[in-house]
Amino acid sequence: MSNLSDEAFRDTIGTIDEGGKRKFIFPKKPSGKFYDYRKIVSYVLLAILFINPFIKVNGNQFMMFNILERRFNIFGFPFWPQDFYLFVISMLVGVVFIILFTVVFGRIFCGWICPQTIFLEMVFRRIEYWIDGDRGAQSRLARQEWDAEKIRKRLIKWTIFFLISFLIANVFLAYLVGSDALFLMVEKGPIKESSNFIALLIFTGIFYFVFVWFREQVCIIACPYGRLQGVLLDNKSINVAYDFVRGEKEEGRAKFNKKEDRALTGKGDCIDCLQCVHVCPMGIDIRNGTQLECTNCTACIDECDHIMDSVGLPKGLIRYASEDEIAKKEPFKFTSRMKGYTAVLFILLSIFVGMLFLRTDVQAVVLRLPGQLFQHEGEKISNVYTYKIVNKTMKDYNDIHFELIDQKGEINNVGKRHFKVAKEGISQGTLFIKIDQALLESDKTNVKIGVYNGSELLETTTTNFLGPRSFN
Repeated sequence: MSNLSDEAFRDTIGTIDEGGKRKFIFPKKPSGKFYDYRKIVSYVLLAILFINPFIKVNGNQFMMFNILERRFNIFGFPFWPQDFYLFVISMLVGVVFIILFTVVFGRIFCGWICPQTIFLEMVFRRIEYWIDGDRGAQSRLARQEWDAEKIRKRLIKWTIFFLISFLIANVFLAYLVGSDALFLMVEKGPIKESSNFIALLIFTGIFYFVFVWFREQVCIIACPYGRLQGVLLDNKSINVAYDFVRGEKEEGRAKFNKKEDRALTGKGDCIDCLQCVHVCPMGIDIRNGTQLECTNCTACIDECDHIMDSVGLPKGLIRYASEDEIAKKEPFKFTSRMKGYTAVLFILLSIFVGMLFLRTDVQAVVLRLPGQLFQHEGEKISNVYTYKIVNKTMKDYNDIHFELIDQKGEINNVGKRHFKVAKEGISQGTLFIKIDQALLESDKTNVKIGVYNGSELLETTTTNFLGPRSFN
């Protein structure tokens, strides 16, 4: 995406020095229109992230991902292990949407929506600016001897970072085990809830490590989405891009000289001030084109627009644009590739919505007991079955019983004929189905069973009923 010579184009990661060691980044504090927009978006998303696990919809936690118990709540809808196919399809919808979004708008998700970026840039980094100062002050403090000032600032910063990491870990745990379990852990104390408390400390340590030391390396090394960027982007994808046509021109970059008319000299509009490099939280030079580390955070756009405005040159030297728009002046087009992803997304969404409408609040499974044949009981044939009823709702069903549908016969439940299935509970047992032999038309009959709560039909299921091969 640039016409720079091979000698000028870097071929190493921006956070690694020539000796192969980690090079810590001290980015300049960003400011500008896009940064203000990002702050609004970030704090709205943070509020949603912190509130979600504590909202209840019809008694269900709004968002929960209880992997251990295989129970998930998405937008207040409970998904059980029996609904795993729905969860898989919803994840596929999310993946295809992100792929489509990336193909069209580049890696904007990373810079504007990703929790890692939001926490690092809008929470931890801003606290760091408040305690350690801007780019230059942070760099000097890092090189400074461990005197009283450095110890004081480090202790204050690390303590605040640990407390925030502990808070994030609590919210994260609420997503995993549920907010009710989290409040119960707080009520009982860490000794009685030692397993949850140990998990909380582990999560705290992970978040503390990420935001204090690992930082942007998560996006470069650990995040698979960053690696996918290379195969998803093309010349028509919109990215944060440097306009090398305008920035380089015939004579290339040159320092600003207010006494000369830059348009007559053939010099590019880039004045080589390096402010776009200094403000980048990933430590890259956007003028080298689309790069692995770039998260489309727009900090370089704000900084370059400020510089262009200061020297009287047009803004937009760095902007949201595709390579074809910059190099060929072609407007954005919705390509066949994008249309293909859109079609796949629409199909998956249609399947998902259809399956949601077919999903029931109560799921029943009735299966013949393995290894058991039918029995003669006078004129009737009897089969034995096992049943399992899953109540996915937040209300108790106190009068559950079975009835045959479209078939004359009787169902005898072992134990109580009418029984209770508690909210979010499971009931299992054994039952007998008896049908008059004269009503059987073959040795295997498909019977339909209704699961009722009082007079309300909750669910229907089918099973096979075996009988003799010949009839009188």
